[in-house]
Amino acid sequence: MIKLLALDLDGTTLNSYGEIPDANRQAIRAAEERGVLVTIATGRRFRDAQPVGIDLGLNAPLITHNGALIKYAESEETVVCSLLSTATSLEVVRVGKDFGGDALVSIDPHGQGTLLYDRVSEDNLPLKKYLRWSEDLHGGEAGRLGVEHVESLEHVIPENEIVHISFSGTCEAMSAMMSVLGRELGNTVTLLPTIYPQWDFTLIDILPPDASKGHGVAELAAINRLTSNNVMVIGDNFNDLEMLEYAGTAVVMGNAAPKLLERPEFYTTLSNDESGVAVAIERFILN
Repeated sequence: MIKLLALDLDGTTLNSYGEIPDANRQAIRAAEERGVLVTIATGRRFRDAQPVGIDLGLNAPLITHNGALIKYAESEETVVCSLLSTATSLEVVRVGKDFGGDALVSIDPHGQGTLLYDRVSEDNLPLKKYLRWSEDLHGGEAGRLGVEHVESLEHVIPENEIVHISFSGTCEAMSAMMSVLGRELGNTVTLLPTIYPQWDFTLIDILPPDASKGHGVAELAAINRLTSNNVMVIGDNFNDLEMLEYAGTAVVMGNAAPKLLERPEFYTTLSNDESGVAVAIERFILN
């Protein structure tokens, strides 16, 4: 019996306009009324996932930063937190900068979270769009408080707890960077790409070696004395793969990456613009 439902956010629970379809909202509420714990498992940092968690009134903590931080939306109580060491964080930034990348560093795991950066290359349009989106998401001063420009990441990293570091850019450039990061950093970190070919945009998240959405979902299941057979997950991208492979019931969106749609052990639902989450909840939980 399904007792824990973990939903990816962008491209899954949210439609292409960044909104929660009414059908998804109603299905999530119905699942909770059946006694199912419902969480968001997202690559977003906590600050950027918190408004959705509060809006939905979820009965479980959010799995954020691709599993590195599990935290309640309302109370901001931290349940699980994995951190990158100072030495590893400095090495990640060094390798990325040597490649020509612009780093974003997420800090403050016990608060709402702050994003630090020290440079944005003139031609890095994807990063400029991301920073603008992150500020606009919360509106006005609240948005600006969550994003901070610093003179040097290397100077501030030793003074902070680092949840994760990310690089973003075009698909081709980030594919090359993935190879470099993998070769230079090895098993000291977890590398998770989120790829959007239609926008020629890839986000690379660098996390502690024990962090992933799959690890986060398994942690939350264990806390609630559940097994993988009690878990259902829904996702659409490669950073969802580990949690899809962990869950007893794994569902991919109709708009998912083609390689995920080819996996025979994953069920397929409708797209995020067709309330595919609601359709999957109806099929596997409510019926």
